[in-house]
Amino acid sequence: MSKKSIFFLVFFAVLFVGFVFAMSKLLPGFGEVKMPVLSYVQPFRFSDQYGNSFNQEKVQGKVYVAEYFFTTCPGICPKMNNNMKKVFETYKNNPDFMILSHSVDPATDTVARMRVYADSMGVNNANWFFLTGPKDSLYLAARVSYLLDDPKNNNEYIEDQFIHTQFFALVDRAGRVRRIYDGLKKEEVDQMIKDIPVLLEESQTDASRLPKTTF
Repeated sequence: MSKKSIFFLVFFAVLFVGFVFAMSKLLPGFGEVKMPVLSYVQPFRFSDQYGNSFNQEKVQGKVYVAEYFFTTCPGICPKMNNNMKKVFETYKNNPDFMILSHSVDPATDTVARMRVYADSMGVNNANWFFLTGPKDSLYLAARVSYLLDDPKNNNEYIEDQFIHTQFFALVDRAGRVRRIYDGLKKEEVDQMIKDIPVLLEESQTDASRLPKTTF
């Protein structure tokens, strides 16, 4: 390669680096990889551990994490919720953040039982809610809204279904799922803790295009 060719390669490389640097200063967020929109959360209505009705209006304008578990789970659920508690401890004083833990066994996980479970975790405060309700609505939300289970599993009779998922869904202020994490892996939970402020800094977009029907 001639000296002239090398000169032009170096020149354009420096020019490109300078352009990227200048744009990053002029346009905040330029060059950053944004979290894609994976799905839109459909309207819902469940009951929280206090016996109060809990619907999509409660999370409007909030960033939140959704998960599914059951209170009698002896295996992965305690590990998941211990990891989730790290998230809770990090953001428990932020009024714009919430955690929604949905039951996969609502026949067992009554409001009273969810309250006892929340008390045992030491997390009964304003931004971690344990939700129970109709099984078909809970499962449809897991599959269609949060993408935490295969929607094809919905073809079976609801009484024969049982979701057992270890994944967390991170939802932005506009009710859009932006990323899914493995709740059993420390590195993924740590990444979620780092990603939450990114969504907290985003402004709420026009939510008028979101569906208006309730599961």
